Amino acid sequence: MNASLQMQKSEGPVGTAEKPALVLLIAAPRGFCAGVDRAIEIVERALEKYGKPVYVRHEIVHNRYVVEGLKAKGAIFVEELDEVPDNRPVVFSAHGVPKSVPAEAERRELLYVDATCPLVSKVHRQAERQIEKGQHIIFVGHAGHPEVIGTMGQVEEGQMTLVETVEDVATLQFEQDTPLSFLTQTTLSVDDTADIINALKDRFPWIVGPKAEDICYATSNRQASVKEIAPGSDLVLVIGAPNSSNSVRLVEVAQRCGTEARLVQRAEDIDPAWLDGVGTLGLTAGASAPETLVREVVDKISEWRTVEEHTLVAAEEKMVFKLPRQLTE
Repeated sequence: MNASLQMQKSEGPVGTAEKPALVLLIAAPRGFCAGVDRAIEIVERALEKYGKPVYVRHEIVHNRYVVEGLKAKGAIFVEELDEVPDNRPVVFSAHGVPKSVPAEAERRELLYVDATCPLVSKVHRQAERQIEKGQHIIFVGHAGHPEVIGTMGQVEEGQMTLVETVEDVATLQFEQDTPLSFLTQTTLSVDDTADIINALKDRFPWIVGPKAEDICYATSNRQASVKEIAPGSDLVLVIGAPNSSNSVRLVEVAQRCGTEARLVQRAEDIDPAWLDGVGTLGLTAGASAPETLVREVVDKISEWRTVEEHTLVAAEEKMVFKLPRQLTE
């Protein structure tokens, strides 16, 4: 996909000895996706409807700035339901949860709101359908990630096998008459996942997959936008958390383009020495990083360099997800 170029030239000089010029290529789309917008709004609406505090099981999204902002509004983040009082509501994170979690909430008669991204929920439903057909599921994802834990928790133990790499596929042992299907985490590298799926199909030609790929539109679009800015950049900065799968993948995409790339959470993480010898800087943000942090980084860089901004648009996004009915009635 060819990106369109929106030029936003600074009014300042081309550059001075004190503040050398810097071309800044900003990726679009970047930052919040529809699932993250929805999850944050769910917590905010729950606080409005039920009052403080509202409990949230795990980080609602993987971004410290967002989490701290919701804490300031009255959200309390916990790891497990046993930390939630019986008389307070709890929100499940955007990454999804195993079936055992809402089952436990119902057993305790807790009021809960599920903020699972609808695109993750779609994978959960696909897993249920594949199991109903008697298929064993090979799930492509990163071990220990909350989305992987949630998806694997939709089926009984032993009905799903996790693979992370092409090398993992080579170790799988299934008889030719074993009905097999595959699903993937929504925030993976598009290129890596394609390689793993091809390896699965080569190894098990009868394996079946979903009608449409599971990697979400936002992950795909953000990786495509990095592919537009990275080749022309001397360095790419990705705003995101170390535990944010989609943000880490953006760093890897830039590096595969042959460009140095670094992950930062806030402007304060940037070492001005990184910009030594850099004439063109690429900038993007993971799906759980707000635009506020992008502007914070631009402002910080502008303290050191005379910045000329260019926005490269790889795709347009208009996706909006509905809120749970219990918060809109």
